[in-house]
Amino acid sequence: MRGGSLTTGKSAAGKFALVTGASAGMGVAFAKLAASKGYNVGLVARRADRLEALAAELRADHSVDALPISADLCETTAPEAIAARLESEGRQVDVLVNNAGYSLKNSFAATSLADHRRFIELTVTTPVALAHLFLKGMLARGWGRIINISSITAFSTGGKGHTLYPAGKSFLVKFSQSLSAEVAERGVKVTAVCPGFVDTEFQTANEIADQMGRTPAFLIQSPEEIAAESWRRNEAGAEVVVPGFLPKVAAAFLHYAPEQIVTPMTRRAAAQHFSGE
Repeated sequence: MRGGSLTTGKSAAGKFALVTGASAGMGVAFAKLAASKGYNVGLVARRADRLEALAAELRADHSVDALPISADLCETTAPEAIAARLESEGRQVDVLVNNAGYSLKNSFAATSLADHRRFIELTVTTPVALAHLFLKGMLARGWGRIINISSITAFSTGGKGHTLYPAGKSFLVKFSQSLSAEVAERGVKVTAVCPGFVDTEFQTANEIADQMGRTPAFLIQSPEEIAAESWRRNEAGAEVVVPGFLPKVAAAFLHYAPEQIVTPMTRRAAAQHFSGE
């Protein structure tokens, strides 16, 4: 684990926001939004060079402290190492954005068990661990915010390829709802965010850029739009947020339509884009 030192400046809010997956896309958008609101920011991802560049930008543009932490969140020891690093810097986490994510394109059988385990670690175990590590401090202070980035696929019935993705994202929704029920009255707001199509590096990294290319432009949202609505709705106490009007309509259809209607549609759409083994 690598990372730079904190600057000595004071932020307007005096609070600290930790954002995972902060080297690109929605992670960058959340980090910039937090900094624009006066939060000091912790940036977690694997690509140290990008984190350092973003940290420098946030310091210059918003006069906040920015701490880059290079870590592989697929590793079981990463959450505890991040917490130890923050403790050594004298930092307490007030806002946690569990944004890091990826997918596995091939079929379940064609993907190694080791890769499946890494996916589960990043998608399920790490968000739970980070929330657990920082929640007690939030409760003690009577204030905290946790935003877990899920996906609109959490409401789908699944299909060929990316086998664990809908399951992992569904877990984040139910985890967020249950945790919110426990802590909302104690000053901690927990939200699962379920975006639709977002214009980020995720599509290229997960070999689904062709799918994004065939998606009508009016259905594609920017990371900044997602971050803004997510932050606003979290502050309002929403447990589940689907940013954007049309994604809300799609999510409602997936959630409330009879499964005998939704399943064939989901399976056909997945099959059209499935090119794995």
